[in-house]
Amino acid sequence: MHRLAATALILATTGLSAHAARPEPVQGFRFQIVTADDSALTRRIAEDLYKRLAPIFTVFRTELAQRRRMLYVAIGPAALRDVAARRCDCVVISAFTSSQVFRAIAAGAAPASAAAQTPAQLPVMTAVYAEPAPGDQLRLAALLYRRPVRVAAILGADTAFLKPQLAADKVVVLDAEPDGDINRMLNQIAQTEVLLALPDAAVYNAENFRNILLSTYRHKQGVIGFSADMVRAGALASTYSEVEDINAQVAEIAGAYVAGGELAPPQFPRYFRTVVNDGVARSLDVTVDAAARRFAHTAPASRADLSAPDRQANSPAPGQPAPHQP
Repeated sequence: MHRLAATALILATTGLSAHAARPEPVQGFRFQIVTADDSALTRRIAEDLYKRLAPIFTVFRTELAQRRRMLYVAIGPAALRDVAARRCDCVVISAFTSSQVFRAIAAGAAPASAAAQTPAQLPVMTAVYAEPAPGDQLRLAALLYRRPVRVAAILGADTAFLKPQLAADKVVVLDAEPDGDINRMLNQIAQTEVLLALPDAAVYNAENFRNILLSTYRHKQGVIGFSADMVRAGALASTYSEVEDINAQVAEIAGAYVAGGELAPPQFPRYFRTVVNDGVARSLDVTVDAAARRFAHTAPASRADLSAPDRQANSPAPGQPAPHQP
């Protein structure tokens, strides 16, 4: 289960060639799921998402004034790049793409108002980010230690946008050094008790993650990771979201847009569970109680959840287009 969530985060940070049909004139509200590959995980995401979105678009609504009646859900960054480059009067919800990648892609598109009436507009985009919400991670740290703790975070250029939020939460924020000397940066925050890891390639990568774990272990610091795989590799704990958690939130955003014409802003996952590395917790003398282990926000049940045995099917519902059209 955790591996699926971690694989989804890997999908969120890799670039694949997207496949999707070109937009057509839209009379009523319609949706299309845009994918970048045909892997088992991508099929699972698309099939579960289709079951959640189809009921939302069943009611044919024409009374709303906005022109943007085509909604794309882009699964992963390559699909997002494909849709973002289109000239269409449409809305895009990005899923399984990290906040950094989404922001970079969105910055490359000209801003457009959802109420614009001129033709050949670029899409209006929002997102459910792939990585955990920093606020939830900070709450998890307090639950693990059962008291307020000093938390530090190292921010590169891709995560600098989080600085105001983290500063408001009293996190010790350190800007990544240009030369990338991770040991010097870690020494500067050695007096804090927790390192909040954020998915920034300028700070965390396959080459230095083991070194980061060793350094924080020597300083008796717990690392709050940003995926279940990081916890298995030696981080203390993390919140994480399953495929169904992300899809539930995407469906809620789509439903609110169809119902009222308001598109929610980009956001971190609101539905999540917690994973803890008990061996690391013991080494750090952290006694993990039930409150920390059960820290979660569960998505409400949906028609898709009740159809769980169908998730592994390899084709969409009868009479419906495949979610990854050539």
